[in-house]
Parts: sequence; C-alpha cells; structure tokens
Amino acid sequence: MKIAVTYENGQIFQHFGHTAQFKIYEVEDGKIVNAEVIDTNGSGHGALAGLLCSLKVDILICGGIGGGAQTALAGAGIKLFGGVDGNADEAVEALLANSLNYDPEAKCDHHDHHHGEGNACGDHGCGSNCGSHSCH
Repeated sequence: MKIAVTYENGQIFQHFGHTAQFKIYEVEDGKIVNAEVIDTNGSGHGALAGLLCSLKVDILICGGIGGGAQTALAGAGIKLFGGVDGNADEAVEALLANSLNYDPEAKCDHHDHHHGEGNACGDHGCGSNCGSHSCH
C-alpha cells in the first residue's frame, strides 16, 4: 500500500492544490518500509491527482482540499483523509493505528470568501482524463 501526504518541512501542507511536495510512504504488513519526498514540479489541482495515480498511491492525507480535487481522487480510486494537520510521519503512524483524527468534510476554506464567483477550488480544470478512470 502507498500513502501520500501533502508535505512541507516535516508537516502536512494545508492546501492540496498548492503543495510543492508529497511524502510517499510504502507500507507492508501495517509497517512503513520506505518513505521518500517527491516534488510536484509545479503541478496544480487536477494534475496532482494524476501524479498520485501514476505513483500508484492508495491513500492521501492532507489539510484542505477542494471539491474538484476530491472528485478526481475518488475517480482515481484514491482514499482521502483531509483536514489533518501536524507532523506528517505521526499522521501516517496514526492512520496505520486506526487513530488518525481527520475531517471527512475538509474543504479549501479560504476559497469560499477570498475569491470571486466561479473561482472555487473545485472549478479548476482537471485535464482530459482526470477522474475518468481508476488507477487501481
């Protein structure tokens, strides 16, 4: 199983669509066997779901995330644990221990009141095949 975490300086980065890095954890028999930090190379909202899909990620842990990205992840078969903050390694350990504190309703809260109409997180384009197939 592979778990991705939006990542910055050891912490869970709080805006999925703007994360510059993911920390990818490989898990076997309930234990982390490998972890590496990868750059997103400037990929934004929709492309990030495709990147995670290409890496064969099963689970994403993040802070805020918009509706469009949630739909793209669901379409790619990636399970989402949003609304999480704090240390990335500790969050993965908590997930593996079934004790992760997350918010199933997590959204990009800053979008609702700082942008004009039509600029919500879920309105960004996802590319041609985002969410149209499952990677798993």
